[in-house]
Amino acid sequence: MTSRILAHADGGLGHLTLDRPRALNALDHLTLDEVAGVLEAWRDDPAVAAVVLDGAGERGFCAGGDIRELYGSVTDGRHPDARRYFRREYALDAAIAEYPKPVVAIMDGITMGGGVGLSGHAAVRVVTERSRVAMPETRIGFTPDVGGSWLLARAPGHLGEHLALTGASMTGADAIHAGFADHLVPADRLPALVDELRRTGDVAEAVARYAVAPPEAPLAARRAHVDACYAAATVEEIVDRLHDAARRGDEQAAQEVATLEALSPTALTVTLAAVRRARDLPTLRRALEQEYGLVSWFIETQPDLPEGIRAQVIDKDRSPRWRPATLAELDPGVAHAALAYVPPEPLWG
Repeated sequence: MTSRILAHADGGLGHLTLDRPRALNALDHLTLDEVAGVLEAWRDDPAVAAVVLDGAGERGFCAGGDIRELYGSVTDGRHPDARRYFRREYALDAAIAEYPKPVVAIMDGITMGGGVGLSGHAAVRVVTERSRVAMPETRIGFTPDVGGSWLLARAPGHLGEHLALTGASMTGADAIHAGFADHLVPADRLPALVDELRRTGDVAEAVARYAVAPPEAPLAARRAHVDACYAAATVEEIVDRLHDAARRGDEQAAQEVATLEALSPTALTVTLAAVRRARDLPTLRRALEQEYGLVSWFIETQPDLPEGIRAQVIDKDRSPRWRPATLAELDPGVAHAALAYVPPEPLWG
């Protein structure tokens, strides 16, 4: 079977590249296994002092998990396979967060979902002017995972709720402002950055040499609007506040209303509760445990997940039929039920 990655160690630097550019480096089972195997081999290798993690091609680092694979597992009734995928993915995300050597993640281009899981918890997180970073899970009737709820919960103000519910894409400057990234390095400087890391092994000095000050983040300019609207207690109240802002001429608010009203009421409601609960969780591992319970609940009980993937990726008709179709029809206890769900097997072990 063809390898999904490129990996080599040279001059003290381990360089690991996701190598599925035609699939925007999406993460299937094999990719996760290969990445985990290389990182495990390098963990105690004295010849490797630091690791660079990037993606092949110019379109993106990683567009996320292979949701076609997930769709097949769910619709075929192979729920244990789907849960096994998430356990493998979350273990890898935690391993990167806890890696004993600096991991420099280069989030050039599209970095979404599972791509954020690999990069967002690394020791050094680099974006470029081409970066587009997002947690767009609500758009397929799902909820942010891979430790995304942990990052979203720690974004300034109520940016986390905004980004989680709308699935909005962040620029590189936005990602730094929201706490998803640390440094902006122009894309044309990336080869020199990697070469410097290989030559010197000094991660801090190399990144400082090639990073530039990010421009003003568009998210920062919208902070007052976001905080005013997304501080509301429920999704319904958030939508009401956005409607009020739209009536006052706020075109961005009108776009957000249209986005939210087209998404799964179940996914939105569970996501809002998950991000807010993640604010009180003490560690990334605890957030991943909460997320594993939620994704298991979606896989085992919710029709909106396969329907969302069908509409966006399989048939591409962009016309999902959510059940229930509106927030008004939603069981008011749905978020509590989702957060209380106990998966058939634990995440760790």
